[in-house]
Amino acid sequence: METATIDQPDNNKKGKKNEHMSKGLKRTLVILNCVLLAVGNTAGPLLSRLYFHGGGHRQWLSSFLETAGWPIIFIPLIISYHNRRKHDYLAKPYFMTPRIFAACTILGLLTGLDDFLYAYGLAFLPVSTSALLISTQLAFTALFAFLIVKQKFTPFSINAVALLTVGAVILGLHGSTDRPANVTKGKYFMGFFLTLGAAALYGFVLPMVELTYMKAKQAITYTLVMEMQLVMGFFATLFCTVGMLINKDFQAIPREAREYDLGPVRYYVVLVCSAILWQCFFLGAVGVVFTVHTLLAGVIIAVFIPVIEVFGVIFFQEVFSSEKGVALALSLWGLASYSYGEYREAKEKERARVARELEATDIVGGLNGV
Repeated sequence: METATIDQPDNNKKGKKNEHMSKGLKRTLVILNCVLLAVGNTAGPLLSRLYFHGGGHRQWLSSFLETAGWPIIFIPLIISYHNRRKHDYLAKPYFMTPRIFAACTILGLLTGLDDFLYAYGLAFLPVSTSALLISTQLAFTALFAFLIVKQKFTPFSINAVALLTVGAVILGLHGSTDRPANVTKGKYFMGFFLTLGAAALYGFVLPMVELTYMKAKQAITYTLVMEMQLVMGFFATLFCTVGMLINKDFQAIPREAREYDLGPVRYYVVLVCSAILWQCFFLGAVGVVFTVHTLLAGVIIAVFIPVIEVFGVIFFQEVFSSEKGVALALSLWGLASYSYGEYREAKEKERARVARELEATDIVGGLNGV
């Protein structure tokens, strides 16, 4: 991995991405992170649901697995540091400042709470319903981005918020049609609202991450992004570990493995694979945001919602009702509307930048001719 060309921070460039990256390296990073995001976004929720479907009952354990793969991030960080040392013997082992560390600690604890809300909701919901509800995160992200980082609402974002809200309401009004076996109506709706709460909380976390970038007072490199994700993953896992200790989940794991429908070996395989694939999701997400932009990450997540729906029907025999079909169509419509609005805004900003550069060139040319 040729990370040496993208790891030299410039403190004079506040919150800016380092652009000293070869086209080949950037293309490789884009493809790698898109694959990681696509695989993690599809397999993570399915494996979490498989844990409960096969007889697992520990919500704290399931939430723990969503970020327990954070040590994997040490691998690219060590490679990055090794490459930096080749060019600079005195290269720093890390770029994170105490200010960013403190922010990531708080964001990590919030992410741990979000993991718990999501895992608790998924224990009582079909994975197809959960995926549709999580798509409402976009509406919450737009709202909190407006309040926190002053991102303006556009007709496209307002349309997306309205469509996603209507989709969630349709699912809520017809919740009795797809309840898993042995799940009461009360537990179903508890899972429904906890999942919405998880979407809302993560919709708050994302603008806070952006605010951290803005207040960083240093260049935002790919290595720094991974360092931030590592710290957030550590404190999210720590939060869930405390919950597991209080709930005595560690003592219950051997017994739960013996009683698991698929057998003890496959029980542990599900746990390990779940931790690894969820980490693929988080690494892929921050990687796509860094190498391209948030829009592409949102598009990839949106594209794979139907894939999760299909796999939920195939592997868990979930009912794909007409209400889910309408909610899915509204979700994809809303996501497409939001994505198109972001695309339009990006194009307008690019045209404005080019116009300013041309104007500056004309002024300089005029002064030289005097």
